[in-house]
Amino acid sequence: MTESEGKIDYAEVMRRLPHRYPFLLVDKAEDFVAHTSITGIKNVTHNEPFFPGHFPIDPVMPGVLIVEAMAQTGALLMSKSLDIEVAGKVIMFMTIDGVRFRKPARPGDQLHMKVIVTRARGEAFKFRGETFIDGKLAAEAEFMAMAVKVDQPVPA
Repeated sequence: MTESEGKIDYAEVMRRLPHRYPFLLVDKAEDFVAHTSITGIKNVTHNEPFFPGHFPIDPVMPGVLIVEAMAQTGALLMSKSLDIEVAGKVIMFMTIDGVRFRKPARPGDQLHMKVIVTRARGEAFKFRGETFIDGKLAAEAEFMAMAVKVDQPVPA
């Protein structure tokens, strides 16, 4: 594998995921291995739209958004592995189990979301995700997603 293989830049993230600001929670990815694993990266900045309300004096990224970032990382893995066109199908989050939060995410942190496929059948994947901040486990979860047909085209 060359240096650029296994990496997904921001432009490709934008092509593969239908999410947009302020809900796109993956900036780029690395260590992509089709049908197997990926590491998503999210740079948490002080100007995230949730910080003014969560919490103004001591800002903390909401845990549900860390889980969503892991799910988007899994969707990116599925999209690239299955070569799914966003205009034809969208990857929907189906289940979530065993969520644990270990360390809060704050402005200036970089989330490294390591997601592995634990089971795949057709266009449904089950994952195990772990999010790390500075090499320390911050959150973990098991989740499942499925590619479903889009009823209306997704705007570019």
